[in-house]
Amino acid sequence: MDLTTSSDRPLAVVTGASSGIGYELAKQFAQHGFDLVIVSDNPAIVEAAQICETLGANVESFIIDLADYEGVDELIEKISATGRPVEAIAINAGVGLGGNFAKETNLEDELYLIHLNVISSVHLAKHIVKDMVNRKKGRILFTSSIAEVMPTPLQAVYGASEAFIQSFSEAIRNELKETGVTVTTLMPGPTDTNFTQGPGLENSKAAVSKKDSPALVALQGFEAMMAGKGHVVTGSFMNKVEVVLSKFKTEESKADTLRKDGEPARLKH
Repeated sequence: MDLTTSSDRPLAVVTGASSGIGYELAKQFAQHGFDLVIVSDNPAIVEAAQICETLGANVESFIIDLADYEGVDELIEKISATGRPVEAIAINAGVGLGGNFAKETNLEDELYLIHLNVISSVHLAKHIVKDMVNRKKGRILFTSSIAEVMPTPLQAVYGASEAFIQSFSEAIRNELKETGVTVTTLMPGPTDTNFTQGPGLENSKAAVSKKDSPALVALQGFEAMMAGKGHVVTGSFMNKVEVVLSKFKTEESKADTLRKDGEPARLKH
């Protein structure tokens, strides 16, 4: 669908929109009157675009790996080519990685994670936020995790990437006060997506435990973003309890708790 034609609908961008939380966020935008630019490195993004179009949105979809610096530049060019301002962006693309840092994980996988979860988020936000500030209007949603509030043994690089996004989003939210631009951090707990099928996570306790619906997580994230909230802990009540309790635990205690989620599960037959 060509987005360069005139439209009264605001434009939203969603990364990592082929499945899971990103896909459900794209649907939320479509259902609430937005046109869309959606991107993923997965060809399923084409089907996601078709679904969003049935919900009334004009959609352009792109297969781009945002872990590549050039991929982010390509997406920025695609957005600019629409000739339309970005009213909202959900910077959602990310990957998980499990395993013992010294003995099991692969450096190439870890650097890929950093490029996708951290570097591409900063790169994309840097370009989008400048235009929003100039227009004195815009909404930014970062997808992070409740893992951001505590160390994550057996997911050390992943947890660190989520802590970075939390600190980064809170800092620029403060910088953007009085500009008309809001920044919201979406903090889900274990969610029923393919995220926990990443390297080293397939058999973890987190992968086989009860999970929240990505549709519910996306709805709560979308509503928080539209309300201009700084962050939202989504999903089950226990996710909120875990975040609150983390404020009263030592870092060592929090690490011990999170390690259990990364350990292999003892599956019942």
